[in-house]
Amino acid sequence: MQHLDKIVKLHNLLKSRHAPISGPEIEKELECSKATRQRVIADLRDRLNAPLVCDRSAGGYYYDRDDPRHPFELPGIWLSAEELQALIACQHLLGNLAPGLLQNEIGQLRDHLQKLLDRSPGVKTPQLGRIKILSQAYRSRNDDLFLTLVQALFNQQRLIIHYHARSDDQSSERPVSPQNLVLYKDNWYLDAYCHQRNEPRTFALDRIRSATASGEAAYLLEPDALQQHFGSSYGIFAGTPKHTAVLNFSAKAGRWVADETWHSQQEYEWLTDGHYQLRIPFNRHEELLMDILKYGAEVEVVAPGFLRELVRQEAEKLLAVYR
Repeated sequence: MQHLDKIVKLHNLLKSRHAPISGPEIEKELECSKATRQRVIADLRDRLNAPLVCDRSAGGYYYDRDDPRHPFELPGIWLSAEELQALIACQHLLGNLAPGLLQNEIGQLRDHLQKLLDRSPGVKTPQLGRIKILSQAYRSRNDDLFLTLVQALFNQQRLIIHYHARSDDQSSERPVSPQNLVLYKDNWYLDAYCHQRNEPRTFALDRIRSATASGEAAYLLEPDALQQHFGSSYGIFAGTPKHTAVLNFSAKAGRWVADETWHSQQEYEWLTDGHYQLRIPFNRHEELLMDILKYGAEVEVVAPGFLRELVRQEAEKLLAVYR
């Protein structure tokens, strides 16, 4: 069957219209000739059994809403050429974000999409090499482990994980209930309820040495509680915010920072002296401290006092290194 993308487009037009659509208007919307329009209509009505009616006195073509076949949907999955191009591009992006993940399965899907796209005359294959994702500080990941976590997350199963923490360089075995998988700054993390500590925790995937299903159902936090714990504070460190960082950026740095979202609940304003002030809720300071330091003298911590002191101490240590 030719002109698949035009069949899909005409079907969507007829679904969305409450009034008949004329032949010339169909040709304009489908960007096709009268002959092509007639073939598309014939395929949709005669081969796909759509309740398509032509009533010149009413003004053109429409779906008969009194027909037993209504509401009518195309069989299977129907995508336009543009949608196929977008899907292939998304697959390419996923391959860059998570190299090796579901490589065989996604490869088969890509091949199928490509075959469908090849049937659309005049449509070019996306030049995927022109879409690039540059990763920084990317840490290695075990793909088999990743799939185990994905399956446990989707099947709502508890896991027993062996975790080696960077903070104290210690290993432990923990029963956890997966809540979310998070890609953050090019690295993956597991948000989970830790049954050993009886509280939500975040685990870096590259520090999980093994994971096995325990056979028990996962304990799932309510969505609001999940968001409050994992999404309300700055960065990857979870927990209810206890502080608000007040940062004054120079006019130069502010031109960049003003277009960035550091936190969903951030507040900001341009001050009368030309500085750009950013206010961010946070719980733990470690990640925020690193992000502040990369701006050097282009930012001043106004509050809280302990964060300002930490930046001052780091600045003194840095100065001592270069003396």
